[in-house]
Amino acid sequence: MWPLYAAGFTTAFGAHGIAANLGGHSADAVTSLLVLGGLLALYDGAEVVLKPVFGTLADRIGARPVLLGGLVAFALASALYVLADSPGWLWAARLGQGAAASAFSPSASALVARLNPAAKHGRAFGGYGFYKSIGYTLGPLLGGVLVRAGGLRLLFAVLAVLGVTVAVWAALAVPAVPPLPRVRQTLLDLARRLTEPVFLAPTAALAAATAALSVGVGFLPVSGRAAGLGTVATGAAVSVLAATAALVQPRAGRALDAGRLTTRTGLTAGLLLTAAGLACAMLPGLVGILTAAVLTGAGTGLITPLGFAALAAGTPAERLGQTMGAAELGRELGDAGGPLLVAAVASLATLTYGYGALAALTGLGAVAALVRRRLPGPTGPPPSTAL
Repeated sequence: MWPLYAAGFTTAFGAHGIAANLGGHSADAVTSLLVLGGLLALYDGAEVVLKPVFGTLADRIGARPVLLGGLVAFALASALYVLADSPGWLWAARLGQGAAASAFSPSASALVARLNPAAKHGRAFGGYGFYKSIGYTLGPLLGGVLVRAGGLRLLFAVLAVLGVTVAVWAALAVPAVPPLPRVRQTLLDLARRLTEPVFLAPTAALAAATAALSVGVGFLPVSGRAAGLGTVATGAAVSVLAATAALVQPRAGRALDAGRLTTRTGLTAGLLLTAAGLACAMLPGLVGILTAAVLTGAGTGLITPLGFAALAAGTPAERLGQTMGAAELGRELGDAGGPLLVAAVASLATLTYGYGALAALTGLGAVAALVRRRLPGPTGPPPSTAL
């Protein structure tokens, strides 16, 4: 499992480490806010398009080859900018990193599910989410240190070495998991499976959690500056958010495996905590910001391992890669949609109303989950889940 945790750390560290330092330390490549926005969107854009594709490929040929190929491609894309060191090649390297992460991220999630029995999925995904959150937390900090020491090329060089190291580690330690026989699936079968509640409910919760996390990281510092707080205080608030999410995830996973928590109850509680955290962000001053960081971090920390465990439990083993890729697509849409919603509302009113809009949407998701939980189930025999 450790190489899979390292793969999760790699994609998170690579995404946030570079994104946090592009604007301030690459004046030759980032000549305007529009260019910066394009460079930031390249990584996520590649993931939105390619994660479902590589997830399906992992089901067809096995998740391990796709994992190893993605890690090697990530290292090569990172080395590309180290060798070329020009603005044009920065675009190519960033696009290559996003495409490579699209391969090894859903493959790692599928292997986490395949290499652990269902009774340990909560603990396994809790650990995976913990190290991914560590990557998100340390990326901006360590990335900034590396860029100050040797420029953007040093950061890319470290990512290249990291990609190669994790690839070799995975090749030596992760066992081969052969693809399972699959029943032929039509596009209609795929659409039907991806629109069932067993997929939509946890994916929507994961998207909401990612949206809230992205908004917290991006906009809480803005609220801090508006309240007259310094960069140290606002940076500490963001760190509290990420650290809380990292600490909660393993505990949520263990509670799920021990039967102290169900996925439906945990996801509903996570959505309510996340909505409360976003609502607290509407309060002025340091107290509101820190409360928002703690509650949002706790909510997203609950949702992430339970959401992936629910997806693994409701998916045929031979379709895990496809499901994880589609779920990762939902998370990427939340990652992009949350900040866009808050920014759009803030441009028409204020940032306070932007937080309120996302809090209301997240709270509605929790209410919908509660209503669905209380509805009477079908009286007839359960429908067949065979494809």
